[in-house]
Amino acid sequence: MGRPSRLGDEDRSDYASALDEVIASPEIRRLLERSGVPADRLRVRGLAAVARTTAAADAEYRRYTALRLRARGAQGGRRDAGAAPLSGPGDQERPGPGVLAVLGVLTPVLAAVAAGTFLLLGYGLRLAGALAALADTLVGVGWFSLAVAAATALVSVVALYRTAAKQSAAAVPGPSAAGDSPALAQARQAWLVALRDRGIRPFLLQELAEAPVSLPGAGEGRGSRFSSPAFAGPEYSGPGFEGPTPPAPRQPGPGRP
Repeated sequence: MGRPSRLGDEDRSDYASALDEVIASPEIRRLLERSGVPADRLRVRGLAAVARTTAAADAEYRRYTALRLRARGAQGGRRDAGAAPLSGPGDQERPGPGVLAVLGVLTPVLAAVAAGTFLLLGYGLRLAGALAALADTLVGVGWFSLAVAAATALVSVVALYRTAAKQSAAAVPGPSAAGDSPALAQARQAWLVALRDRGIRPFLLQELAEAPVSLPGAGEGRGSRFSSPAFAGPEYSGPGFEGPTPPAPRQPGPGRP
């Protein structure tokens, strides 16, 4: 069949979730309580054995990754079909807002400023009673500039709304772009089931079968393969042990002080 596929980085979260589901099952929980092995330690062992456990569901994983790659290729082809071809060095970058968009923003502002200026000067001359012809001309130009500012502002708002609507519609992925096709979802589910039943569960059962069974009432050292140094010395004999017997004092011999 060949070498098993290596688990991709994007699928490691699914593997961790499947591992947690198996550890949380009643069967594994019962064996954990009987053996005294911490669940965190068993989880670390399961994460470290990812190459061994995923090999049992390699066929399902190959089918799942092939369908996912095919769906992504089709999605990329549709996305590239609507894009303009790149022909020269100047076309390698995405176009910016453009001259029309800049004019659509600046024209209402400049027209409003000009209208305010002309109206202020025209009505000022009328109040002063000087240069009546010039005052009428300035007032007329001012009102015309104000009409231009209002019209261009309305056009800019409509254009901005349409642009925002198009961008929001393009940002929403369709059913095929989201990758939620029924075949892909079924392939993923089949891989997860095979991974749990044929890969992770047998591995955890083997790990728990090889773990030493803890005795009831073992205290804090329950399930540990290590014993306390205070009870493992070579001179320990029983519960009533109070320490090594000190040597007897030497008796002074004849002629010794």
